[in-house]
Amino acid sequence: MERKCILYHGSQNIIRTPAYGQGNPHNDYGLGFYCTENPELAKEWACTETNSGYANAYDFDAEGLSILDLQNGEYGILNWLAVLLGNRVFRISAGIAEEGRDFLLQRFLPKYRSFDVMIGYRADDSYFSFANAFLNNTLSLRQLEKAMMLGKLGEQVVLRTRKAFERISFREAIVAEKDIYYPKKHSRDAKARYANREERGNVWAADETYLVDILREEWDNHDARLRRNLSE
Repeated sequence: MERKCILYHGSQNIIRTPAYGQGNPHNDYGLGFYCTENPELAKEWACTETNSGYANAYDFDAEGLSILDLQNGEYGILNWLAVLLGNRVFRISAGIAEEGRDFLLQRFLPKYRSFDVMIGYRADDSYFSFANAFLNNTLSLRQLEKAMMLGKLGEQVVLRTRKAFERISFREAIVAEKDIYYPKKHSRDAKARYANREERGNVWAADETYLVDILREEWDNHDARLRRNLSE
């Protein structure tokens, strides 16, 4: 992301002045204003099956703001998953899955809460289901990594602090027609789910690494077996 750029927020409403401190605290990266640099993705995110929406466009100046980018070389898929675990609501069975959640939060959660801005992938429904399957030991680490590359994930830019909200200014609201953009969103999700079903094959394959293995072997954030960059 360039320090000065245009951000887009998909919504059912025109939002001229984003309100700091409002919204859903259980979104991917917690409470914040969720945007993207891609207007087409914002249009997809704006639409429902029955309603059109808007890609609200904003000028954004990030100069002097602290930014945590989960897609740079410092972070990998388990860091991303740990952030989700700290914010979103997962269906976690007792035992290994519960222990695995606590382990990932302890070993792989970045210290992100003080940052003004976060950049990372958005866990749409299909991708969130993959993360949930990994947590419940029905999807391997390799399969999770590959699943996250299926379809085209949407990169989101999240404004988290009052200081970041002060750097955004409304440009325009672009109509997103539901007849065009809801089918695109649905197709993206369906393709990812189908490709993931094809990829999974046999559960508990002997040569795969599952969360229970990571837990048993006590991996940490510097383990050489981790692929560092989600964008690779």
